[in-house]
Amino acid sequence: MIRLATVIGTFEAEFLAQYRDRVRPEHYRALGAMKHCRTQASLKMQAQCTECAHQKLVPHSCGHRHCPHCQHHESQQWLERQLKKQVPAEYFLLTFTLPAEFRALSWAHPSVVYELLMRCGWETVRTFSQNDQQLQGTPGAIAVLHTNTRQLDYHPHVHLVMPAAALNRERKQWRTKRRGKAKAGYLFNHKALAKVFRAKMLAAIEAAGLTLPPRYPEKWVVDCKSVGSGEKALIYLGRYLYRGVIAEKDIVACNNGQVSFRYRDAKTGKMERRTVSGAHFLWLVLQHVLPKGFRRARNFGFLHPNCKRLIALLQVLLKFAPGRALAWFKQRAPILCTCCGAVMVIVKTRIRSVFSGVMPAPIATQGAH
Repeated sequence: MIRLATVIGTFEAEFLAQYRDRVRPEHYRALGAMKHCRTQASLKMQAQCTECAHQKLVPHSCGHRHCPHCQHHESQQWLERQLKKQVPAEYFLLTFTLPAEFRALSWAHPSVVYELLMRCGWETVRTFSQNDQQLQGTPGAIAVLHTNTRQLDYHPHVHLVMPAAALNRERKQWRTKRRGKAKAGYLFNHKALAKVFRAKMLAAIEAAGLTLPPRYPEKWVVDCKSVGSGEKALIYLGRYLYRGVIAEKDIVACNNGQVSFRYRDAKTGKMERRTVSGAHFLWLVLQHVLPKGFRRARNFGFLHPNCKRLIALLQVLLKFAPGRALAWFKQRAPILCTCCGAVMVIVKTRIRSVFSGVMPAPIATQGAH
């Protein structure tokens, strides 16, 4: 496995020379953090063996939300929170895509456009749910913003995972959408969704004081497909929610001034390889760093964090037990002692040290057994 820190160390100077005019403060912060992640230049943790009292210093992770080496625990915590909110209904994955003509606008004003993209996606499904004959209420949705394709190109879009259910607070009714014989796995018409989303997005961009591009398509793209109980869709979205846009295991080569990485083609399902210059690879990764403070994941409607009691009550009344996929979580690998193989525990963190490696074992005091 090739570490991203190694790639940064090799091509950082070339990258900054070529892309300095595009690099923003948040890119510099991400670059510096990931460069020193779990290296001897980072802060250390003191680990101690539970059996033989052997000690050693272990480099800290950088903790940056776009680092592929970090935030594993945070991703699993997020996923666990979402799975605990499951309700007995068929789930759907909706994808709202911003046309290519708007990418320059979103790059120039990322905080504004990303916010509008998430909000307009939610408002579109809320409008459809309230007007649907079977639902007639406010839905719940989990929205996750993505800015990349599998090839790491810039492609802003938002995913919404939502159950085919709605809550009508005025009538105190809980409704779910029933499967019809001819419309199994059907929520809303994707063409109608695209028309409403387009209208809402254009109006929101103008209301925000931004200038629309001179030309843009009449037909936009919204995808809507059934994902069963929603577990697999949430696991897919949560996998890269806090861990950057590429896993280090997918960086397969770094030589001759080039970097190769693999990805799964969405159409064929086969693994493909892309090779670019080292500097361009760093740009492909860093262009997806979000503005400081921007929240990539949001919960709307009855899945909002303020509705925890409501969800718990619904689960009791509907006799539904969530969390069946919690067993899918991978436990963090323990630190093992190099002397006896026993598990080591962290006894001190954030140590600034100019040396690394093994710490001397503590000297036994007089009278100790």
